[in-house]
Amino acid sequence: MTRKRAAVIGSGFGGLAAAIRLQAAGVDTTIYEARDKPGGRAYVYEDDGFTFDGGPTVITAPHIFEELWAAAGRDVHDDVEFLPVDPFYRLMWEDGDVFDYNGRSESMASQIRQRNPADEEGYRRFVEYSQKVFDAGYTDLAATPFLKFSDMVRVSPTLMRLRADRSVYSTVSKFVKNEHVREALSFHSLLVGGNPFETSSIYTLIHYLERKWGVWFPRGGTGELVRAHVRLFQQLGGKLRLSCPVENIVVEEAAESGGQSRVQHRLHSANAAVESFDVVVSNADLHHTYAKLYGGEPRAAATRKKLERMDWSMSLFVLYFGTNRRYSDLAHHTILFGQRYRELLNEIFNGSKLPDDFSLYLHAPTVTDPTLAPEGCESFYVLSPVPHLGNAPIDWEEASPHYADKILAYLERGLPDLRKHVVTRRWINPEHFRDTLRSYQGSAFSCAPKLTQSAWFRPHNRDSRIPGLYIVGAGTHPGAGVPGVVNSAKATAKLVLEDLR
Repeated sequence: MTRKRAAVIGSGFGGLAAAIRLQAAGVDTTIYEARDKPGGRAYVYEDDGFTFDGGPTVITAPHIFEELWAAAGRDVHDDVEFLPVDPFYRLMWEDGDVFDYNGRSESMASQIRQRNPADEEGYRRFVEYSQKVFDAGYTDLAATPFLKFSDMVRVSPTLMRLRADRSVYSTVSKFVKNEHVREALSFHSLLVGGNPFETSSIYTLIHYLERKWGVWFPRGGTGELVRAHVRLFQQLGGKLRLSCPVENIVVEEAAESGGQSRVQHRLHSANAAVESFDVVVSNADLHHTYAKLYGGEPRAAATRKKLERMDWSMSLFVLYFGTNRRYSDLAHHTILFGQRYRELLNEIFNGSKLPDDFSLYLHAPTVTDPTLAPEGCESFYVLSPVPHLGNAPIDWEEASPHYADKILAYLERGLPDLRKHVVTRRWINPEHFRDTLRSYQGSAFSCAPKLTQSAWFRPHNRDSRIPGLYIVGAGTHPGAGVPGVVNSAKATAKLVLEDLR
């Protein structure tokens, strides 16, 4: 093809993966990143010798990175070492029940049998169901863009047969009866911003995805995986502009011979000259893309209004902290369930205030890679799902210190004298998602992964009104989560290259 130019807005995993594919295919690609480091939600914080991965820490489906590197003629295992995580998660309830969740059938069946013997057979049938959903919803569709309603009609019989209209929790409940087992098999949709009681049962495929490929952690942290993406992109000749937020984009169209028109996107950024590109791939927040970046483009208004009518995922409060001691018998990932499940999730996704209680995800990366903290120390982050600012306009500047203290006190149930040993801490809250990451209403995972907001109903990988504008990341198909955004890059880059040719 004639040498073309592409701009990628944002350097999250979706933006980086799209940029690598485009650059490897011969498109001159420039990434614009507003912050001083790449990574988007996978930003890295470093305090007093502690390394804190800012966002995604659960790495599944490592083959997506093998595919990405292969597209550039490279082997990801030359650049990244993936360390196995076992168990995948340790699940803990307030009544003392502990469940080590892994991908081994007999281990899972044995633990389920201890809670309810009748659920063992139900679990095996759930695995079969999850595999069918995986085959239909991931293998066939994860990297396939839904640009026409007919694309949705084509897969509708399969979705109907798998009862995609049911929620994750109601589907799990058809197979098992013990409440702790139901929670153990339904919490995964929270990892992509979905309420298990509202999210389509298609997301039960995550269970089989983890069984198939395992759960991994990159040596050096998720930030090292980001840096490997950047190195590969730059080795291919791509350009990365940090601390360079894009302020607005103007679409210019000029007539050419033969009735064709040439479209150029003129990018106005804070710290670089105005530049023109043939295509723009936005890894920025969806609403920010249409309301701010293309705010002066009349064709963006309809999409902006549609986005404002959609349901958005919950937000997060994430507390990063380091201790001057190690703790024995820690798991890399621990899910701490509170006394309430359905009621708490309803308040998180639909409530107008901060719930008094919480369920938590505790990440202890030094269990797998001790180099992320000084010798003899431990590095943590703990994540609490909270309402987004559109539902609960909380003053987080005032609430955050008290909420952090409350979480640390709660964690002392399993981490004795924790507060005495914390030597550094920081946090991000919904205001960070809104103001720094430009996320609409402070949502942490973009628009919610409900059935009526999935596949064709989700914002498309290629904009139908603005020529040369493409979307990548959590807000487009297939959705949030590292496999989701990297697969969105595969789908979007394929469209870009087809259109440029």
